[in-house]
Amino acid sequence: MGPLDAFWHLTNFFAPAVGVGLLSASLAKLVWRRALAGVGWRRLAAWACAGATVALVGGAVVLGRDGRMATYLAMVLATALALGWAGFGPRRRA
Repeated sequence: MGPLDAFWHLTNFFAPAVGVGLLSASLAKLVWRRALAGVGWRRLAAWACAGATVALVGGAVVLGRDGRMATYLAMVLATALALGWAGFGPRRRA
């Protein structure tokens, strides 16, 4: 595998985590407009993408391969927890 192939392989591996993180941060800002008015979208997106990425990598390590439904469930739960922490946690205005 060449460097370009490795780049595309890693990009496609992390794409679901980044997509779920960005989409969920956008929807959270839309649904809880007033409650999240003081929290920046970038902060929410960064936490959501980080949580989804950790779950995606953890699922690949624990389950042995990419693309399992349990991994995607863990990714959604990790994203929800990260958004809850970043948006409604104790240091939400930082």
